[in-house]
Amino acid sequence: MQIREYQQDDLKDMIKIWNEVVEEGNAFPQEELLDGKSGAVFFGEQTYTGVAMDQGKIVGLYILHPNNVGRCGHICNASYAVDSSFRGQNIGEKLVRDCLEKAKKYGFTILQFNAVVESNVRARRLYERLGFVQLGTIPGGFMMKDGHYENICPYYILLGDK
Repeated sequence: MQIREYQQDDLKDMIKIWNEVVEEGNAFPQEELLDGKSGAVFFGEQTYTGVAMDQGKIVGLYILHPNNVGRCGHICNASYAVDSSFRGQNIGEKLVRDCLEKAKKYGFTILQFNAVVESNVRARRLYERLGFVQLGTIPGGFMMKDGHYENICPYYILLGDK
């Protein structure tokens, strides 16, 4: 498997994978699906967008961008999406590891996740195994697809010296 920066030709597959996660309604805060135009804008405005390729097929992706501006501009944020038919193959871990390296390359010193859903145990175990620290719990911070609210757990990891 290879992870590389996305290209315009990748957008159709990327949008499909991203929308799949949005439609599942248990991980991303977005409710609106991307189309060709909005997807091109969305992925194009990120600091970095990486895609995971396996045998010529896009199987996952991530976005990396500042979490804030100005005096907090050294903190970045990221989101990860893996095609449902390829989950359970450690693609997410490879995406996170690549993202950590890219974040350092772009001068970020902290990667922060604002809203990891508490019931997303697989993601939480991965983050903790990679050295992320949970900041606490925000009760009812995420509205699930069915309308009920679940707790969110913000996480961070230090990427280097400040």
